[in-house]
Amino acid sequence: MRPWQTLPTHRSWLDAECRRLLGFGRHVVLPGGGAAYLDDDGVPDPSRGVQTWITARTVHVYSLGALLGVPGSAGVAAGALAGLTGGLRDARAGGWYHALSEHGVPDTVAGKSCYDHAFVLLAASSATLAGIPGARELLDEASGVFLDRFWDEEAGRCVDEWDVSWSVVAPYRGLNANMHAVEAMLAVADCLDDDSWRDRAARICAFVVTLAEENESRLPEHFDDGWGPQPDLNRDRPDDPFKPYGATIGHGLEWARLLLQAEAALGERAPSGLASTASLLFDRAVEDGWARDGAPGFVYTTDWAGVPVVRDRMHWVAAEAVGAADALHRRTGEARYADLYARWWDYVVTYLVDVDRGSWRHQLDASNVPADGVWPGKPDLYHAVQATLLPRVPLGPSLARAAHDGLVSA
Repeated sequence: MRPWQTLPTHRSWLDAECRRLLGFGRHVVLPGGGAAYLDDDGVPDPSRGVQTWITARTVHVYSLGALLGVPGSAGVAAGALAGLTGGLRDARAGGWYHALSEHGVPDTVAGKSCYDHAFVLLAASSATLAGIPGARELLDEASGVFLDRFWDEEAGRCVDEWDVSWSVVAPYRGLNANMHAVEAMLAVADCLDDDSWRDRAARICAFVVTLAEENESRLPEHFDDGWGPQPDLNRDRPDDPFKPYGATIGHGLEWARLLLQAEAALGERAPSGLASTASLLFDRAVEDGWARDGAPGFVYTTDWAGVPVVRDRMHWVAAEAVGAADALHRRTGEARYADLYARWWDYVVTYLVDVDRGSWRHQLDASNVPADGVWPGKPDLYHAVQATLLPRVPLGPSLARAAHDGLVSA
């Protein structure tokens, strides 16, 4: 049987699903700018205020929609971007607050995070390519803040968080923020045609190769300020949405894809071992995470021996699984990756796609029944939309560059 990715009918299905997802978030923009947290029906939940990471992801996703010619997308991207140039932006100290309350008050307790700022970079680069007004100015500002505050040239990776006034940098270092920094750096490089951003991404990727070699392909997520692993962090809060204890299955899959994208983008300058490490991370995540308790789906986390800790299924993990399987199939030509790609899309459609209420169910329990202990509502289109696009673009360029250059296959 031909791999699904080669079938025009499958690509047509992916295109339709992408447009369906974009339709779900059409009311996401808030009156003052920025993106709302959406409930299960796509209705804004004002009690959750305005969050920078959701707003930036919305700018990115709807900039992709604009580049793809989906009507209404540019307006959503512009409305969300107004939040990044407005209330979420710290006009006095620089950078971006983590969130605004429902009354528009900045969150000064959470500090300023690499995670948030990486998504501002991604948003600004995608919006620049989409021609959204004000995006290039935002990209210039966000690039300067990111290099000044988060990029550690000596370490070759990013610090994680500052206090709101940029006075104290937290001792914690995190792999999650560095992962999204790699995605953002590759996107900025494609937008500006600037190899220095690719070279920074390469240094982070080389660190991940070493981590995988030293940890049986279960990536430590948490570190101290000297980049010493902290394997027991949050053992008492194992289902933390951003810093869970143990190995995160979805991140193993996400890194597998990113390493292959970095390899393609860097060409001869790519660090050694990216492709082989991608395969090892993928195989470990599948062995540890897929259908471990008799039901289909990926568990959220495991301990350092591969024993499941949080068995709930998160939608974003399945989204990253199909993207990684597709990337590895194209990189290696091995049929097993195409087989898994098809199997996991079957899972997505059977359990995650919500035909009646829209979007994808964000969290299921171990029996694939909808749950909301970690992710209530449906705030995030980013992973699902990207899952519908990644199989339709070359490995090298970022999604926005591929869309801008007409490289998204129909």
